Amino acid sequence: MDRKVVSIQVGLPKSLGRAGAPDPMERPWTTGFFKEAVAGPVFLSRLNLVGDGQADLKHHGGPDKAVLAYPLEHYAYWRSHLNIPDLPQGGFGENFTTMGQSESEVCIGDVYTIGEAEVQVTQPRQPCWKLARRWRVKGLALAVQKTGYTGWYFRVLREGLVEANGELVLRERPFPEWAISRAHHLMHYDLKNRAASAELASCPALSSSWTRTLMKRVNKNINPDPRPRLEGEVN
Repeated sequence: MDRKVVSIQVGLPKSLGRAGAPDPMERPWTTGFFKEAVAGPVFLSRLNLVGDGQADLKHHGGPDKAVLAYPLEHYAYWRSHLNIPDLPQGGFGENFTTMGQSESEVCIGDVYTIGEAEVQVTQPRQPCWKLARRWRVKGLALAVQKTGYTGWYFRVLREGLVEANGELVLRERPFPEWAISRAHHLMHYDLKNRAASAELASCPALSSSWTRTLMKRVNKNINPDPRPRLEGEVN
């Protein structure tokens, strides 16, 4: 199957919720999670698509996470699992909804062209509690992590115009041993494997944040507590 970007979504941060709400799902939060489809060409810069932004710049955005991609193929599962039959593309906060490959077929360091732009895969997406808040499903971030249906991030090597239904052309695959699915499993479920952690940390295409986390594991046997990322304030 040909690889392509079937839709492109952007959205700017906004604040939602009500102070003092008894339901944690209704308390104040700020998010760039709500994305709307773009019609026609849109410019992709080193940091993001025009019209897109992130609320939490400590954990989201930046050159290594300029674009979030998520496979269209996962939507059938989530529409059934969440009982949201009209779950829209962009529903996982992604900028590129892709078709033709999954986490087991995409590798760290892969270089693709789409339209005028050139992008490179940097890391798996690490789901956070805002997924649960968006769809009002407690534990959704952990469910996404367990399935491995995470998607992945791109850095932008060459800026330019991109458009929905554009072909995603693989130009280079320098690290075929590091599928997104393998990197995801290592980060979250193979915490004692320091040899593999050191190997992945040495990959020059890996995002700087993942490199730092893995080196703390290798050198100091320190792993971050995942609960704040997965649970936030929804419990």
